[in-house]
Amino acid sequence: MRVLSGIQPSGKLHIGNYFGAMRQHLQLQAENDCFYFIADYHALTGNPDPEKLAQNIIDVALDYLALGLDPEKTVFWRQSDVPEITELTWIFSCITPMGLLQRCTSYKDKIAQGLSANHGLFAYPVLQAADILAFHSNLVPVGADQKQHIEVTRDIAGYFNNAYGEILTLPEAHIVESVAVVPGIDGRKMSKSYGNTIEIFESENSMKKKVMRIVTDSTPVEEPKNPEKCNVFAMLKLVAPDDELKQWEDKYRKGGTGYGDVKKRLAELLVEYFQPYRAKREELQNNLDYVNEVLEKGAERAEKIAKQTFDEVRKAVGL
Repeated sequence: MRVLSGIQPSGKLHIGNYFGAMRQHLQLQAENDCFYFIADYHALTGNPDPEKLAQNIIDVALDYLALGLDPEKTVFWRQSDVPEITELTWIFSCITPMGLLQRCTSYKDKIAQGLSANHGLFAYPVLQAADILAFHSNLVPVGADQKQHIEVTRDIAGYFNNAYGEILTLPEAHIVESVAVVPGIDGRKMSKSYGNTIEIFESENSMKKKVMRIVTDSTPVEEPKNPEKCNVFAMLKLVAPDDELKQWEDKYRKGGTGYGDVKKRLAELLVEYFQPYRAKREELQNNLDYVNEVLEKGAERAEKIAKQTFDEVRKAVGL
């Protein structure tokens, strides 16, 4: 199966990115034909500072490679290094009904968060469709909140195929429901736009301090607690061994355990989990020539396939 996904270089990657998407990406590369890209064109919708954007792109590459992306198995590149994507976006824009985009909830959510109402943000799903359809992707691993955009991609592919012939492959969303949404320290979905994240590679002391700030209810220590409604327990499920998790669940329901004790253990487990990856990232940080070479070779491989799709699409529409 061909698997494709992208991640925006819009800030430091956090554990919500990892457990909600990146870990799936890395697991899928073992038995699939994987294409993963750094979505720098998508990041422009937030009008980022140019220097910060350039650094964020490198940081995303470092993070993925440190966490286990294998460039021998997986095509990994910068979105902006494959110009066929933006050309496809214009062609798809010309067959995409306005109503389809107006129904997308992501645009409304981001406007509510204070992002400027620019055309790029509104037309984001069309660019995303080009990213996916250019490579005849079968599966697109996404968070539950992105499922609508995959449906939009399928709609756009359907409009095109109905008009010009069966050229584009309709993708399917790949979602692991149990980890699709990771709570932030304030209880909302972990997101850079909310400022509630725990970064994957921030300092250990900073990670521990943030864990201790996770919002909980006011249930007294001696009272039983519902683990299924606790943000700390939700994160604990991501890193604790099954037998230890069962012990914590029993302690919650029995009473007598304070949230502070659970937070301390969660902080320890998070530090332990990411420690080997932290060492690998430091090694890569000292070899940026290798990182850039990976991205350049990935772009060459990606463009070869995207160009084949683009040539078919151009011919079909009469260009």
